[in-house]
Amino acid sequence: MIQLRDVSVRVPAIGRNAPERALLDSISLDLAESRIAVIGANGSGKSTLLRLLNGLRAPSSGQVLVGGLDTVRDSKAVRSLVGFVFTDPLAQLLMPTPVEDVALSLRGRIRNRSVRAEAAQRLLDERGIGRVAHQSIYDLSGGERQLVALTSVLAVEPEVVVADEPTTLLDLRNKLMLRDVFESLTQQVIFSTHDLEFAREAQRVIVIDGGRVLADGEPDAAIAAYAGAMRA
Repeated sequence: MIQLRDVSVRVPAIGRNAPERALLDSISLDLAESRIAVIGANGSGKSTLLRLLNGLRAPSSGQVLVGGLDTVRDSKAVRSLVGFVFTDPLAQLLMPTPVEDVALSLRGRIRNRSVRAEAAQRLLDERGIGRVAHQSIYDLSGGERQLVALTSVLAVEPEVVVADEPTTLLDLRNKLMLRDVFESLTQQVIFSTHDLEFAREAQRVIVIDGGRVLADGEPDAAIAAYAGAMRA
């Protein structure tokens, strides 16, 4: 389980003698459900919250624990447990082709290069994108790139997958495909989204507004609270 204990994230404000600005303010959460959606307006703190969960961002105060491991003190161990999928897959695909990128993720577990390449191809085949294994990542569709990024994350066998607005850059066909893929995963999945239908598929929805938790609970009630706040 992931636990946030009175977590705040603050950044310096622009201008001389200006006070710090809180991106997140005194957040305490226990994240145990297998599917959790995080929603909120742009700039609300959603991405900051998700980046805390695998140590991509450190809290200014408070503590984030993953299975009892501190995300700051035990960052390497935490990142082996929590994989992160970015909104734009090009922000995390490091190698020229899909098979090379997945093989890079496997390097810590498979030392032999040819065996590693075979394993990478097999993982891409299992995800239904083996046909593009040797194409340039720049020649892939948005959905294919996102599947390659997800395959690279899953190659290290994390217990939790955190995804920051994974469907935002996709057309409807690829959005629906990726939603089906996330539904099929055995890992705990925590994702942010502006797609409220996607959010309704979660067991729990957390609404972030102005760096604080506005609502937290069953999807319909949480989404209704979010819609009410946006109208106000």
